[in-house]
Amino acid sequence: MNKHTPAPQPLAFDYPHHSVGRSLLVHADCFDWLRHLPDNSIDAVVTDPPYGVKEYELEQIERMHTGGTGIWRLPPAFDGNVRAPLPRFTALDPKERETLVRFFREWAGYLVPKLKPGAHVFVACNSFMSQLVFSSLIDGGLEFRTEVIRLVQTLRGGDRPKLGEKDFPDVCSLPRGGYEPWGLFRKPMPKGMTVRECLRDFGTGGLRRRTDDKPFFDVIPSERTPRRERDIADHPSLKPQSLMRQLVWAALPLGEGVVVDPFMGSGSTIAAAEAVGYRAVGVERHGAYFDLATAAVPKLAALSASLKAGALPLGEDQAQLEL
Repeated sequence: MNKHTPAPQPLAFDYPHHSVGRSLLVHADCFDWLRHLPDNSIDAVVTDPPYGVKEYELEQIERMHTGGTGIWRLPPAFDGNVRAPLPRFTALDPKERETLVRFFREWAGYLVPKLKPGAHVFVACNSFMSQLVFSSLIDGGLEFRTEVIRLVQTLRGGDRPKLGEKDFPDVCSLPRGGYEPWGLFRKPMPKGMTVRECLRDFGTGGLRRRTDDKPFFDVIPSERTPRRERDIADHPSLKPQSLMRQLVWAALPLGEGVVVDPFMGSGSTIAAAEAVGYRAVGVERHGAYFDLATAAVPKLAALSASLKAGALPLGEDQAQLEL
């Protein structure tokens, strides 16, 4: 073990937990879990925050799973296939937006002291909410670096006006979605510290280059999550391993440390870390998703993930990442 890689097991504290390979899954609310962490201890965060947003409140998740009424919608079955429900993010009213802003600002306030100086934070979002979420994270103390754009054809937007399809057949209410923004943030480095000094002192501050010696790019051609991955982890916002392994790889500039996902869901971040040879800690408060991740992480990590040559990191001991 090197000087930048603490053992993850103690990070379970007194919460129920499960070890998977090099990584640790913790059943806890991330706000409570963060309170127990020592300051300046997290190397990187890669996460797709699911709660604090109305669609992902436990009541709404239960309604989605049982087919009850709620704010989840069924996308059009234009190819004859049954579609999974999608959240209606545009259903947020001003009060709910205020709640969202407060949630992410407070989460950043809890997270920033626990990050090592220069540690990077990748946060998944969507084009409708990104301006609210990203500005809230900045208000909470994170330094905005850029957006990483996942190019993927989504099922959001492009529809005719609701109840006005016949009256306005040539109109769409929004552009058809073709990308997913991920905010890339960093804990501010001490005043006057350079990236070189931060890398030397904390093992953070930069992003890891690809194995073809090209830099990490801010536009990533992607795919919708393959069926074989959804069959393993039935989660409404499951991201593909072909994407997650690239993000996780970049998050630790020296390939050392522990990647944290405070909103683990079904464990796609943790599986990606396992696949590329990193350690990770995933925290999940929803019991059903914690149990799902416990079973899904080793299966997702064992899958191959195909993409264009050079886009995914490969090592001599990482043959599962087939190109």
